[in-house]
Amino acid sequence: MTRITYSLFAVLAILAFLAVACGGGGATQAPQAPQAPASGAQASPVVETVEVIKTVVVTVPVPAGTPQVQVKVAQAPGFGETLKAVQGRGKLICGVNGQLPGFSFLNPEGKYSGFDADFCRAVAAAVFGDATKVEFRATTTGERFTVLQTSEVDVLIRNTTWTLVRDTELGLNFTVTTFYDGQGIMVPKDSGITTLKDLEGGTICVQKGTTTELNLADAMSTNGISYTPAVFEDVNATYGAYAEGRCDAVTSDKSQLSSVAKGLLPDPEKHVILDLTLSKEPLGPVVRQGDDQWFDIVRWTIFTTLAAEEYGVSSTNVDEMRSTATNPEIKRLLGLEGDLGLKLGLTNDWAYNVIKQVGNYAEIYDRSLGEGTPTYIPRGLNSLYKNGGVLYSPPFR
Repeated sequence: MTRITYSLFAVLAILAFLAVACGGGGATQAPQAPQAPASGAQASPVVETVEVIKTVVVTVPVPAGTPQVQVKVAQAPGFGETLKAVQGRGKLICGVNGQLPGFSFLNPEGKYSGFDADFCRAVAAAVFGDATKVEFRATTTGERFTVLQTSEVDVLIRNTTWTLVRDTELGLNFTVTTFYDGQGIMVPKDSGITTLKDLEGGTICVQKGTTTELNLADAMSTNGISYTPAVFEDVNATYGAYAEGRCDAVTSDKSQLSSVAKGLLPDPEKHVILDLTLSKEPLGPVVRQGDDQWFDIVRWTIFTTLAAEEYGVSSTNVDEMRSTATNPEIKRLLGLEGDLGLKLGLTNDWAYNVIKQVGNYAEIYDRSLGEGTPTYIPRGLNSLYKNGGVLYSPPFR
């Protein structure tokens, strides 16, 4: 009843305002005092009047399926410039590590391989319809952000941790996490070291200019452990020093420790990663701020690989799925319905090209990090949400 009375007062107030504002030039009439009903007459019950107003207000017809209002948003300076530059050049330039087996590594045939390298190819497939149109630029930890800031590379896909400081201070944007990791410590198996406290007074190898270096300092300070950091510029120098026995331990993301131990150290079985995690390390592609179109292209290329795995679409069955799919989301993903590619400034078969030429997330992962590879890492958190992990793609529509 209180709600009905409020609706009546609101309507009467609006009508009174309109009467004053649009009175047609006539003299304003003083409000009339309510007249008492004549003897024997019944006053009109207020509830009837209120009910009429309630009906008018509440039952205003709204057409079913009314579309959302389409708002034309002003595009910021820089929007579309990256895609235009990449297409004009005829190839994508992708910043990678280049020294990390399983992620990005120059193999004996002179070809870049690995998990990160394949995501570079996925972006090229989305943009050009050709996954081979990519130039890999190996970067050190010290220069990786600079080459992106100065447009020497178009995207950085290089085992790089997403942090607030990096998101705000560097003029860069992290797109989406492709690999959830954590920092660990590796030691010689026969060293007797099993806990962090066992490293008291020891020397630990670490790469310069990384979150790893800072996290190590935090962990040792928090636990009151003194140590000597041995800081190096790149992967090869860091693990070379560790292999020579110049450090008691080496620290980095667990994925890096695993891939290097299995791919670079002469006797990988003689080393062990301690059962502790010093930090969270979400790794993924980075782009420059200021070009939301390019940000969306890279981000939704990653999501395409996740969605494809979820829907069971792979490089081997994508053509069959394209001709037989009945799931509307799959049909939109493969460019059979809607205009998702056009919204990104790409062709409508962009996602099909990614899946056909590079594969879904599981194929990319298994190719470089799966069971049976020299750099095998169990998927763990990097499984789809329905398989106990944390990965999934938002809807495409």
